[in-house]
Amino acid sequence: MSAILRLADCAQFAHKARNQDVPIVEQVNMEVREGEILGLVGRSGSGKSSLLKIMAGLEAPKKGKVFWREGRATAQSLEAVSIILQDDVLFPWLTVRENVLLALEAKRQPREEREKIADAIIEVLDMDGYEGAYPRELSDALAERASLIRALARQPEILLLDEPFLNIDHLSAENLRTDLIELWQEHRLGPLKAMVLATHAIEEAVLMCDRILLFSSGPGRITHEIVVPFPHPRNRQDDDFRHFVDQIYTLMTLRAPSVSEADLAVPEQGDVQDESDSFSVLPDISIELLVGLMESLEHAPLSGRADLPELANQLQMTLDDLFPLGETLQLLDFAELEDGDIMLTSTGRTFVEGDADARRDIMRTALLHSVPLLKLIRGTLDERSNHAMDADIFRRKLEDTMSTTYARQTLNTAISWARYANLFGYDEETDRVLLEYDE
Repeated sequence: MSAILRLADCAQFAHKARNQDVPIVEQVNMEVREGEILGLVGRSGSGKSSLLKIMAGLEAPKKGKVFWREGRATAQSLEAVSIILQDDVLFPWLTVRENVLLALEAKRQPREEREKIADAIIEVLDMDGYEGAYPRELSDALAERASLIRALARQPEILLLDEPFLNIDHLSAENLRTDLIELWQEHRLGPLKAMVLATHAIEEAVLMCDRILLFSSGPGRITHEIVVPFPHPRNRQDDDFRHFVDQIYTLMTLRAPSVSEADLAVPEQGDVQDESDSFSVLPDISIELLVGLMESLEHAPLSGRADLPELANQLQMTLDDLFPLGETLQLLDFAELEDGDIMLTSTGRTFVEGDADARRDIMRTALLHSVPLLKLIRGTLDERSNHAMDADIFRRKLEDTMSTTYARQTLNTAISWARYANLFGYDEETDRVLLEYDE
């Protein structure tokens, strides 16, 4: 298969406080080939979103070159690329059909032709009956489908998808994935020649993609290129499929997680105190889930160690749901991931054996040591005379280098964890974090 788009020695940096430029991705060499669905797989914040923006022409790489077919990519050639970002939103004052038509205006086609294209893609993506609906009238799943219609209406040669199923329920995500693959296999997506899917979910990538690039973090680099050998449609319950996914998880657990694309330095001045540590994306995971996993690991017959796929089956979870739990326990030094296994550390065992007060103390220590964002918020509240602060100040700081979705998720997770450990509280009505507890 010939390459449509190619990145050569590309690097991207995030500007941080103290005039430091921190690498997001480094030395990335990759190509998007005609006729394939390419998967970019890595932990949240490993640089996947930055690479998609470079491929779409939304950002220029700080180093390296972008090629379109046989020559350097230009703004004109990259008009053949459509992208759906994590925070992609429909214009709320326009109907679904009007949103699609607006996306077509840049093509300067006659209105009659634009309307024909819009109606055709709405029908193909099974949104008949919703074309006159406003975004507020749509479920999250239908809104994501409408965003996909808008991107495909531009008749791209390459479609870039950044975690497209992240914010919709499992059944709706499965339905949209199936529809997209079927339409791709039947060549019903217009002139589309390739898709690129950025995801943290390995099983999702194996289900959809023909080729997968695995990324490390801090900065993002390609560590493995994997060809998926299964024809479509794929059965996630098939033994060969499960074994293939298991092998990729083994590759992913060979390395400890490190600093991610979402890292940002704390500002040198202002209401938020200075701090030299950096922040990372926090997953949408509750303390209760983490505690439940540690208890499952500690009790017989596991006795502190388990194979991830076997544990997922035992807990009736998908590997993609279990893996972030294991990574979070590793971040907090309650467990270690190695060669596809998860093992409780001595700290994790002590936590499980402790009573409620002991557990809170251990968790408080782990959070302050391992989660710089929580250390920053608590330290800032200690320093302020009223021991309170607008949460949006921290949210906006995270948005400097995270997507809005990740920033909101990270702060929500931090607040939830802080409440468990009695670090600080949160007033939803005023959107303020505040000290509520005496230690």
